Amino acid sequence: MSRHVAIVTDSTAYLLPRTMERHGITAVPLTVVLGDQALEEGTEISARSLAQALQKRRPVTTSRPSPQLFAETYRKIAEAGATEIVSLHLSSEFSGTYDAAVQAAREAPVPVRVVDTGMVAMALGFCALAAAEAAEGGGTVDEAVTAAEKRAAGTSTYFYVDTLDYLRRGGRIGAAQALLGSALAVKPLLQLNDGRIELLEKVRTASKAIARLEEIVAERAGSAHVDIAVHHLAAPERASALADRLRARVPGVADLHVSEVGAVIGAHTGPGLLGAVVSPR
Repeated sequence: MSRHVAIVTDSTAYLLPRTMERHGITAVPLTVVLGDQALEEGTEISARSLAQALQKRRPVTTSRPSPQLFAETYRKIAEAGATEIVSLHLSSEFSGTYDAAVQAAREAPVPVRVVDTGMVAMALGFCALAAAEAAEGGGTVDEAVTAAEKRAAGTSTYFYVDTLDYLRRGGRIGAAQALLGSALAVKPLLQLNDGRIELLEKVRTASKAIARLEEIVAERAGSAHVDIAVHHLAAPERASALADRLRARVPGVADLHVSEVGAVIGAHTGPGLLGAVVSPR
């Protein structure tokens, strides 16, 4: 029997359904807990519903997929003909998703390589696409993992939030950093570094922060052949305008994706999020 390497990721990769279908990628959903309701990201709760809940100050938390859900996913993929699986997930600093996948992989009917990419959102999505393209070309598990890890190593993620309160509440940024931002009434620019969120710069106004975000992304992209993703939560005009400016400023842009983040990431950033992922090919 010929080898067939299948690619699994999770719902925080925010890949379009048609893209996942075209590349044979399966996404395991994380859960958003809204009040007493546990809702699967991507199918049972929208980003718009999440943003409205946050604006009304309703309690929102998130949780990882269960090991049982991963086990069922791996079983179905094996039954469909996969002989090996690469399972790529968001940073283990943010979620127990990676650990749940590792637990399930031990009992899977085919070999499963689980990878903590240290990424999230389309930074994770680009890794999954790189692995899928390697597998489509007849690559081995090792080659698919190497392609994903290479993509992760070159990818940078920057973002702006209106307030650090949501990140502080969810434990995704230190209380001291959040307090510093609030005390100075600054607009924070953040980056993803070694799988963690770090404060990059403090800017006085939202417009200046967004202009600075644009500068940072354009400088990081340079003239290389890159993919860029612009993410937002309840800020479509901001995202569209930033994307238009980046198209004009980055000569080497290959694909430029604009999308609203899902409920899981949105729960930790709050409405007004504007982010950009720069990923050299």
